[in-house]
Amino acid sequence: MTIRSTYALDPATVNSLAALAKKLGVSKSEALRRAVRLAAGQDAGALEALVAIQGLAGLSSAAAGSWADRNRSERRAASLRREASSR
Repeated sequence: MTIRSTYALDPATVNSLAALAKKLGVSKSEALRRAVRLAAGQDAGALEALVAIQGLAGLSSAAAGSWADRNRSERRAASLRREASSR
């Protein structure tokens, strides 16, 4: 069921909503629904918010884990290089 509503938004918010919708490849209405659901769910905790953001970005758990692993390896390598150069 869909309920049509009218809201007054400032131009910057309208532009942000349009950009978000384009980035996600969805309508502005769908982008707004997702943003509201995300904002409403943030009270549930940081992990749930992260999962919601990953879902909005189209990241699967496996892709997010892979990114985290690569990022962790890169940080460790940079730290080792810094330590070696300071000796």
